[in-house]
Amino acid sequence: MTQNGHLYETFQPEHYDLNIDINRAKKKIAGTSTITGNAVDPTIAVHQKYLTIESVMVDNQEVTFETDDEAELVRINLPRAGKVTVMIAYEAPLTDTMMGIYPSYYELDGKRQEIIGTQFETTAARQAFPSVDEPEAKATFDLAIKFDEKPGETILANMPEVREENGVHYFDTTKRMSTYLIAFAFGDLQSKQTTTKSGVKIGVYSTKAHDINELDFPLDIAKRSIDFYEEYYETPYPLPHSWQLALPDFSAGAMENWGLVTYRESYLLFDPANASMATKQHVATTITHELAHQWFGDLVTMKWWDDLWLNESFANMMEYVAVDALEPDWHIWETFQTLEVPRALQRDAIDDVQPVHVAVEDPAEIAALFDSAIVYAKGSRMLVMVRSLIGDEALRSGLKNYFAAHHYGNATGADLWAALEEASGQNVGMIMNSWLEQPGYPVVSASVVDGQLTLSQQQFFIGDGKDQGRIWQIPLNGNYDVVPTIMAGKEIKLGDYQELRQQAGQAFRLNVGNNSHFIVKYDETLLNDLLSEMADFDAITQLQFLQDLRLLAEGQQISFAKVIPLLQQFAASHSAIVITALYRITTDLKKFVTPDSAEEQHLQAFLGQLSKGQVERLGLTKRDSDTPEDLVIRPAVISAALYAQDKAMIAQVHELFNEHQADLINLPAEIRALTISNEIKHYNSMKLFDHLMDLYRKSSDASFKADLQVALAETPDAKQVAKLIEDFEKPTIIKPQDLRAWFPAVLANDAGQQAAWDWIRNDWGWMQKTVGGDMEFTGFITSIANIFKTPTRLQEFKDFFIPKLNTPGLTREITMDERIIVGRVALIEAEQAAVNDAFAAESK
Repeated sequence: MTQNGHLYETFQPEHYDLNIDINRAKKKIAGTSTITGNAVDPTIAVHQKYLTIESVMVDNQEVTFETDDEAELVRINLPRAGKVTVMIAYEAPLTDTMMGIYPSYYELDGKRQEIIGTQFETTAARQAFPSVDEPEAKATFDLAIKFDEKPGETILANMPEVREENGVHYFDTTKRMSTYLIAFAFGDLQSKQTTTKSGVKIGVYSTKAHDINELDFPLDIAKRSIDFYEEYYETPYPLPHSWQLALPDFSAGAMENWGLVTYRESYLLFDPANASMATKQHVATTITHELAHQWFGDLVTMKWWDDLWLNESFANMMEYVAVDALEPDWHIWETFQTLEVPRALQRDAIDDVQPVHVAVEDPAEIAALFDSAIVYAKGSRMLVMVRSLIGDEALRSGLKNYFAAHHYGNATGADLWAALEEASGQNVGMIMNSWLEQPGYPVVSASVVDGQLTLSQQQFFIGDGKDQGRIWQIPLNGNYDVVPTIMAGKEIKLGDYQELRQQAGQAFRLNVGNNSHFIVKYDETLLNDLLSEMADFDAITQLQFLQDLRLLAEGQQISFAKVIPLLQQFAASHSAIVITALYRITTDLKKFVTPDSAEEQHLQAFLGQLSKGQVERLGLTKRDSDTPEDLVIRPAVISAALYAQDKAMIAQVHELFNEHQADLINLPAEIRALTISNEIKHYNSMKLFDHLMDLYRKSSDASFKADLQVALAETPDAKQVAKLIEDFEKPTIIKPQDLRAWFPAVLANDAGQQAAWDWIRNDWGWMQKTVGGDMEFTGFITSIANIFKTPTRLQEFKDFFIPKLNTPGLTREITMDERIIVGRVALIEAEQAAVNDAFAAESK
């Protein structure tokens, strides 16, 4: 091995012949991995994890080897360096960890069934076959799979099947690719297929537990996505097919395996007859994200995991570019503003957050890189900044050249910047490195100082943060001509404010379009000027105003108490993104009140006033006159009215539930979760609870199951909470993959918090064993930090997690999440009295 631990430096595979025999009944894997490649040194190593190595042959001669399970290696002594063929025979267990090769379980006609699938990212290919399991170690692969096959079963892989002999399925040779992108699956599957303009076969596959019409929407989106990307990238899709497969058990949301993309069922399938706009958008952006990877990530792959952002940030931006082209009426960039932007800004304001680009070696730490708020959301926002700076034409030209230069190979962030710089003529790398390599982001203060319009930048923190004097190259996007394109220094003076204001004829604004990763703090003069024109601003500007106020209040740079009186002027907006930003603030305000207190009653009354006009305008259920915006606004305002304990609304929603008692799945999808939650909160019984749990267990409709989960987790009944906690460890009722939704939902329930907190502490070992290999495992810690708000809970968090601080993959998360709770406790202590006084004043 080399000093830095990259096996590729001593052994470069060129081709693999993989023969894998899978026995579902015995839960065993046996196989041979034959690797032809170049050995730089006569002692090489390849990766293995949980494998029993039976023999190693080099050029048909048996050689000695040493297995190192701790390092996940097998070290092999070669007769010589140079080109060699290494054949490794091995066995392994077929486990239920949702990593490597694993079974997925589902129910059909009352019987438990299973299909086999794979999940190899980040470092789980080594659980399936011995390999140099590193992104740079690209090779071609011939795959041969044998399994305990039953009549009518289907087998899929990255490439088409070329023949079947004696029960062995042989697949065509792959393109040169990384190990983590290999995939195969088999079982009793159904499908729908079509073909793109260029002749690429597109298919969507699922188990037969789903209605076949659930495959229609994803098939259409996948086909049109491949067509779009081929045109946008000016680079052909390089494989003969693109299969989309829904797996009943899946640790991630989706995985971009080349030619065989795998998905959690809820990320690919839904009933088109009764689906919310949010569900459609979620499925569409997931598909376009994964198919963007077929070029950016698969055709050209990051050289090492420290450039993970290169894959994910880009795909996260392109999912919106693609959906905007495919479904322009959806206005999908507005979803980017309400989903990705606040997620990035919230997380990136915590001291000790990881930068987008992180040096990493340990496999456990590699998995921890998948911080969705940073690598996905912040990274995509960085690339949106780049696109805004250089324009779409230069972006496309640069990408075409990037793919041409690095196809079937590997690249770094510097390679991407170089391609974009050549296409645009701008120093993209210099600008973007200040965002890539540094954690956090700035708040730009805009002030009138001695008559001069003055801008200054400083790192923004929520909670305590150590200011290290970081400076960013900020695309300012100002609306005054005097504002420079890039702010590269600590402070700039723009000139006499009164003269500039008179020339512009409008209030001063920065970050127009909200595409740059910073927030703005206006002084009183500029703020009042903005407020006087607020009604005339577009929805993005109004959203940005609310977004920045909320964050400034979270960071204690302004008081939440001063924000509350401003909210009413946004309450009647017909813009979904403005209403979403508005109610994000009111959700944050709930931390300042305790349940069933006089203060909560004031907040409820305030929310009743905010939502009243919209409820009267929209009513409870969909109308023919509804706009797409109304479909998003309605559940937000009904939720506010229900929180406000509006008796008429509670009764009206109850009546809607009763109308659909026999077919709850057909409740209007936009408000189905709210309707069932209302029933659980106000008309609960053990009979109702058991009925809903039975529906949850039996349903194969992922969006319906998600709505049931939301509602059931809100039960105020202690016995029902105890039953839910008991079911957390029963995979036939609640799948381990779904605990990421169930656990935080019960924890957020005041009636369930103690039970959920006790469970995760008592059964942490079970959690690590069951879902510890999941790249999103740290999300369980994050979800706790997002909810806890008292000194007592803070101390309990520290008592439990600080002893785990040195656990690989958990260190940064524990440190950050402690900071989050500390900051929230301090904020509540400082602001609670003033905020509650403001609620009381506004609710009169």
